[in-house]
This record gives sequence, structure tokens and C-alpha cells, in this order.
Amino acid sequence: MAALTHQTENAMLTKIIATLAAAFALGHAAAAEHPAFKVDVTGKGAPIILIPGLGSGGDVWDGTVAHYCADGKYQCHVLTLAGFAGQPAIAEPLLPAVEQQLSAYIKANKFDRPVVIGHSLGGFLGMQLAANHPEQVGKLVIVDTLPAVAAAQMPSATPAQLKEMAAGMRANMEGQDPATFKAAQLRMMRTMITRQEDIDKAIVRGGLSDRRTVIDAMADMTATDLRQEVGRIKAPTLVLGTWIAYKDYAPKAAITAVYTTQYAQLKGAKIEIADNARHFIMYDDPAWMYDRIDNFLN
Repeated sequence: MAALTHQTENAMLTKIIATLAAAFALGHAAAAEHPAFKVDVTGKGAPIILIPGLGSGGDVWDGTVAHYCADGKYQCHVLTLAGFAGQPAIAEPLLPAVEQQLSAYIKANKFDRPVVIGHSLGGFLGMQLAANHPEQVGKLVIVDTLPAVAAAQMPSATPAQLKEMAAGMRANMEGQDPATFKAAQLRMMRTMITRQEDIDKAIVRGGLSDRRTVIDAMADMTATDLRQEVGRIKAPTLVLGTWIAYKDYAPKAAITAVYTTQYAQLKGAKIEIADNARHFIMYDDPAWMYDRIDNFLN
């Protein structure tokens, strides 16, 4: 009987090891299918895809995941893009790679028109996905970005001018030594986030990001104009913007007009402008952000 028990235990152990090995292999195979991003999945329910911004990791959405994916209604699929926050960089251009691989990820997982939420560069990617694959996105939430970021202060900018501006920005960033580049990132974060502890988090993620990927992604977004392309988006869209970082330069009405004008081709888009948050709304005023998204999703 003891021998039989021992044999049974060995068989069970072998089965467990085989199962774990298969799961491990499956995880690696899945990751190999989308090297442009890592995905962390939380909860059960209808899928929400969360895309962070430039140099950010998926953990920027931790509060959002806790709010939406802890009660069984939604399942959060949180991306960290290649080259950002410690993720290995890829050789190919990041933005088109993320768009195509995310489209494939939605198809492979048989998602039925998931909610897509993107912040900054992530919102820009959400726009591209929803415009080029309109049948795949159920609802779209864009957190503080524009279809043509570089045209915010120059609405009449042509595609050629945007590319010229992007080239100048790229050359400037490439010419900075490491200390200057880091100092510039810190200055930027102080305009985008209110609390020092949150600025510190962002700086750490930025320090773990691949400089080449950051520069290329920023330049590619700057050079791209989606103001007409957003007209192809079929998903109901919520745009959450901010203005207090610019209050010394323009009133709220002027900033709101920039959003309204740039999203003019996206029919039915709902635009809300936060009064108490800088660029990282999920840090500065999460309650306001959740309230707007809750109403939009329901």
C-alpha cells in the first residue's frame, strides 16, 4: 500500500510539473506573439485594455485597476510598452508595432469590442487602433492627449511642418548628454504631476526606459496628425483633458477650444476638462477621472 501511495504521489507530482511547464511555455509563446508590449491581467469580466504613456509602466494604472477590476465586472489587461519602465526595447518602430500586435491580441483572445483606455501616448495609440480597426474597439477613453499634439499651439500646421518640428525635437533630444536629458525629464514631470511622490515614481520609470525608444516614440507621435483619421472611429469616445498647467498662458475656454477643434471629426466625442489635475489625471484627481469614466461606461 505504501509503495502504491508513493507511486500515486509521484504520478501526481509529475502531472503538476507538466501542467506548470505547459503554462510557462504558453506564457512565453504568448509573449513572443506581442514583443511590443507586456500584458498584466487582473480580474474577471468584460475586458478593459489600459495603455500607459511615454516612458510609463503599467503600474501607473494600479488605482484604475483596483477601481474597475476587483469586483468581477471587468477584467483589466494592462500594457507596458517595449522600451519603457524596464521592458526590453524592440528594433522596429514602436507605435505601429503596438497597434498591429494589440489588434492581434484582441483577435487571439476573442474579445468582443473591449473598452480601451489610454493615457497620453497610450491615448494616441488607442486612437490609431480605433481608427484603423474600428470593429475591434467597443468604447474608447482618451486621457489627456490630442490627435495632433504638435499642432496645439499652431492649428494651421501642415503635415510637412509637423514632421519638421518632430525632426527638430529629435535632434535636440539626441544632442543632450545624459545629465541634461534627465534634467529635462524632471522639468517636464513637474509640469505634468502635482505631488512630489508621484513625480518620483515617474522619474524612476523614466530612468528605466530606453532613451532611443523614448525619443523615437515622442518624435513619431509629434510628426503624426490624426485630426482627419479620427473620423473613422466608430467607438463612443470620452476625452478627458487638463488645463491648469497652462493657466498662466491661456484660460480654460481656450484650452477647451483646442480639444474641441482637434476632435471635430470624431462625431459624438464627449470632451471633459479637469479643473484640478495636471497631465497625469490618474494621480492628481483620480476621483474625478473615475466619475467621468463610470458615467461613460454605464
